[in-house]
Amino acid sequence: MPAIAALVGRMEEWRKSRSKQTNQVDRCQASDKTIEVERSPAYGPGHLPAKAKKGRLNVSKCQVNRDYAPFYLNGDGPDGGADAGGFRLRFCTVCASNQNRSMEGHLRLSEAQFPVISFGTGSLVRLPGPTITQPNVYKFNETSYDSIYRELEAKDPRLYRANGLLNMLGRNRQVKWGPERWQDWQVGMPRLKHKEDKGSEGIEGGVPDVVITCEERCWDAVVDDLLARGAPLNRPVHVINIDIKDNHEEASIGGRGIVDLANSLNKLAAEERSKTGALAFDAGGAVGRSSFDERVPDVLAEWQERWPNLPSTWTLAWF
Repeated sequence: MPAIAALVGRMEEWRKSRSKQTNQVDRCQASDKTIEVERSPAYGPGHLPAKAKKGRLNVSKCQVNRDYAPFYLNGDGPDGGADAGGFRLRFCTVCASNQNRSMEGHLRLSEAQFPVISFGTGSLVRLPGPTITQPNVYKFNETSYDSIYRELEAKDPRLYRANGLLNMLGRNRQVKWGPERWQDWQVGMPRLKHKEDKGSEGIEGGVPDVVITCEERCWDAVVDDLLARGAPLNRPVHVINIDIKDNHEEASIGGRGIVDLANSLNKLAAEERSKTGALAFDAGGAVGRSSFDERVPDVLAEWQERWPNLPSTWTLAWF
């Protein structure tokens, strides 16, 4: 398997560099399923706990035990990008109902080979009904896109095909099971039930590097929620709002803008990662990513010049 061979090569380079400094890494070997690293018991801060002797990475599924693995994959290898050697930031897209704008962004980012998840911030999922006072309302986390599609198709197929809802829901059900609510999401909880979602590879651990909201009130809700959580992971995350009008045409334009921004941010991240070192950068801490964090506003400013009709807001928050 060429991807694993390439990863083993990078592991071996990492082993040699660490051995010269601390003599902590004793052996590195791999099979077609796993990579095994055996280390001496003299660990320092940020390394394996004293009780650990071996770390394993399941490359085929990219499942990493962070307590026992010397590092974890963030966009490297077969599960994290367009090629085995590519680096990919992990993204999260957010709108009110996790239906139109966030799902357009989710789909486009996944097609661009970025690991991505998506959410809504509303109390309920609301879709247009026959009149402005009769919306179709559903619960987050409990209702699938397919069931909504079938219900609306049974109610009035002509209406919901004409206003684009059936087309939108048809797209959504090809991306993931159903709408998820941001406030109900447990950050860092492995997303084991979402392995069939588009863009799920590389973000199984459930911790994105960048959150992109599609409306100011959604940005406010995300930032307020992160403050209320108290940063249990002590991990920085960039929260960027891109104002996108909630219609199908503007969502399509916004999706293209989101991918353009993702590419620019990823280019910056890859550049800073090469300077800092993959081990420190991929750990996701403030120290390892400080140079990247400081340059994000500059990248956003350059992006804004290319997309003047998509006003943006940025802040650095913490998981």
